[in-house]
Amino acid sequence: MALLNIATLVAGLAVLSSAKELVVDMKLKADLYDPGFVHGRIMATKHQVWEEMAEQGLFDSAQYKTFGDETDYIPCVNGTVALIPDDPGNTFRCQDLDLFDFKPHAELGSLSGRGAGSWGWTSPEGREFVAIAQEDGTAFAEVSTKGKLVYLGRLPQYDRAPISMWREIKGYKSYILIGSEAERHGIQIFDLGKLVDVNPSSPVVFSNDQDLTGFWIEGLPLGRSHNVVTNEEMNYGVATGFQPRDGPLGAGLVFFDLTDPSNPQTLGGTGVDGYVHDAQCIVYRGPDEKYDGRDICYGYDEDSLTIFDVSDKENIKVISNTSYEGFVYTHQGWVLDPEWQQYLITDDEYDEFDKSGLAADGYPVSYIWDISSLESPKQTGHYKGLRKGIDHNQYVKDGFAYQSNYGLGLSVLDLHSVSSDPTGKGIKEVAFFDTHPEDDHLPGGGNVTFTGSWSHYPFFPSGFIVINTMDRGAFVVKRSARD
Repeated sequence: MALLNIATLVAGLAVLSSAKELVVDMKLKADLYDPGFVHGRIMATKHQVWEEMAEQGLFDSAQYKTFGDETDYIPCVNGTVALIPDDPGNTFRCQDLDLFDFKPHAELGSLSGRGAGSWGWTSPEGREFVAIAQEDGTAFAEVSTKGKLVYLGRLPQYDRAPISMWREIKGYKSYILIGSEAERHGIQIFDLGKLVDVNPSSPVVFSNDQDLTGFWIEGLPLGRSHNVVTNEEMNYGVATGFQPRDGPLGAGLVFFDLTDPSNPQTLGGTGVDGYVHDAQCIVYRGPDEKYDGRDICYGYDEDSLTIFDVSDKENIKVISNTSYEGFVYTHQGWVLDPEWQQYLITDDEYDEFDKSGLAADGYPVSYIWDISSLESPKQTGHYKGLRKGIDHNQYVKDGFAYQSNYGLGLSVLDLHSVSSDPTGKGIKEVAFFDTHPEDDHLPGGGNVTFTGSWSHYPFFPSGFIVINTMDRGAFVVKRSARD
């Protein structure tokens, strides 16, 4: 089965119920997705790509030129930023995003590089700090007022866990929560407030035994998660894809209390919809009056958008379970406005790779959903990217979607038109920064594979955006000044 095209395997899994509303064939879901066949093939494909990159020396981040501190920034001019003039390998395509800094993973304390997730925190004094996930731990840096990454130290991966490329981070107040696919890793809880007094001339390697605020693993045999989610308003964290799949919670959502981050207590969970790859959990405020004020999780569950009512952590309910045309692997999404949750944007990580549905031509597709009814969400439209590639993590801020699209780098989409035209026809790409120039020459302007940008953090008040890449390191960019 692992050698077959997933798009072929899932043909017929989604059954047309009404226009743009697709229900899931639960038998095929149980046969194909719940046992982990699809997820296993995707992970194996990525490992193969990354092994080939390693053989080519592409993960040796020391080879990539750092950004000179003597330069304030390099503006995006005529569609490019040249870190080294006349060097295609250090010239980056761009639109309306200027480059303020770049540090290779080697300069951010990593021995093996291979970046993954990222998250940030702004101190009460307005200082901006970022956590940059790498294969062998998490690097910490301050983003200076001039947009420079000032390396402050790192937290190694959890000592009792093997190494893993997968490492995701989310924030809770001044804390970050770090999860990993590494077995026995659990969730590290670290207070970024510790960075405030670190002298950059003496970066600190923090200890898992002495410097963690808290640690949560729930005692399950594998203790690995694909992602970690937080709800600051309700004071909890969530491990998604918490393995094993055949465990008591079926690798679904597992909740733990963060009221006291030093003593996280398990609240409950659910595996009723099987493996949950990622989620966004927020208090519902929107047009569906039935659920006003309820604690809702939007789950991206491999084959569907699944909406959960998690108000009672010991009695979680599935509100709806909806698929879409051409799906292969529902990956991640974000509501357009957390204060009025009427629309949502999602991506599928494998539809481009497997040439499925709207993404059959290799151009990344963002799916638009009307969630006015949580019990009957509808996929109303989509947006197709302008260059070939694969979409990954995305977040929405002030009506703009910030997307890490692997080899395409960071794309910024203007979503303000969606409320008046939910077909997505009015969505425009207003900025981008391509972190992976190696594939610029290919037809379609990009490579449909798993290289380049994994994640980014777009929520700093200053407007600086930190992009974490798998191969090179971390970039700092900012929207170009406008008259």
